[in-house]
Amino acid sequence: MDNSICQMYEDEIQLLEEEIKLLTEKYEDNQQESTFFSDEEILMSIKSLQKESQGESKGHESPSDLKAQLESLETDLSFLMKFTGIQFRRHSKKTVEKTGNRTVQKHRLSGNCHSLSFQLELQLLEIQNKDSVSAAVTDLGIIMESGEDSAVSKFVSRIEEHGNLLMFFRSLSTYAEWYEHRRRTFLHFKVVSI
Repeated sequence: MDNSICQMYEDEIQLLEEEIKLLTEKYEDNQQESTFFSDEEILMSIKSLQKESQGESKGHESPSDLKAQLESLETDLSFLMKFTGIQFRRHSKKTVEKTGNRTVQKHRLSGNCHSLSFQLELQLLEIQNKDSVSAAVTDLGIIMESGEDSAVSKFVSRIEEHGNLLMFFRSLSTYAEWYEHRRRTFLHFKVVSI
């Protein structure tokens, strides 16, 4: 009886090792897919987004120009969603204060990154000078489904203090990917133990 139990456990270990190998290969393939985007494509997407955020408009544009611009933006957004795993579901914007060269807007975003959901609420202060617009996050609130992971709670608190959205999204992308791997692994062990 003991030999059959040991054999059963050894078989299960072998299956888990094969599954880990497959998941590792899948992860490496996904990482390689992200490198298929050339530096030039990434820079073009970034420049396109920067132009849009700086409010460079050409006055009255024809419908065909607007349609082409919309298609370009949709392509850029699709690229960024594939590249980062982050998808926004909802966004709302409300202007809180507008005086001369200063605008304060309240933004609410919700979305997911792989299987993790998140919600952001932030205030954005924009100051327009003669040639440029500067923007700063003045108030940031983040709600994440992190379970009992205290490290995530500490990380979110630190991000909220500093208002660093770039660091949040970079870290979220990596964390969510590995969170999904861990979740599948633990789910597998739960199924095996039942």
